[in-house]
Amino acid sequence: MTTALRITAMRPDHAEAVLTVYQAGIDTGEATFETAAPDWAAFDASRLPDHRLVALDDHGTLLGWAAVSPVSTRCAYAGVVEHSVYVDPAAHGRGVGLTLLTALLDSTDAAGIWTVQSGIFPENTASLALHRRAGFRTVGTRERVGRLHGHWRDVILVERRSPGVN
Repeated sequence: MTTALRITAMRPDHAEAVLTVYQAGIDTGEATFETAAPDWAAFDASRLPDHRLVALDDHGTLLGWAAVSPVSTRCAYAGVVEHSVYVDPAAHGRGVGLTLLTALLDSTDAAGIWTVQSGIFPENTASLALHRRAGFRTVGTRERVGRLHGHWRDVILVERRSPGVN
């Protein structure tokens, strides 16, 4: 990386930049089934507050974010979350995604979360490679699981089990 990178807790004053980076990822058509970033209130309500991080450069510019959402309200799934990692296109290839994901996994491990999972479009090879580097395994492919812009899309389900799980 050419500039310093600082990982910190996501705060409401990061909202505009977080949603801008999210929309940039949405606009690629390779990151999510979402077609528009939500407003901050909806984003904030859907992510666990203790596991939301941002990457800032040495000027305080937001380069990316990572966050988790619970997969279920059932107590049996209390330690299972779905995560997202988004990096500003201008910061791709600089290690931001891996740094964010590693910090997020440190946070979830420390909290006793035993499974972190995500669904990734097969065409998003950069995200698949990032997750392999971070210790995720491929569980399988959900074929034609949803439609985006009128086309069926497959999703590769990846997960990482916390090393602290017995």
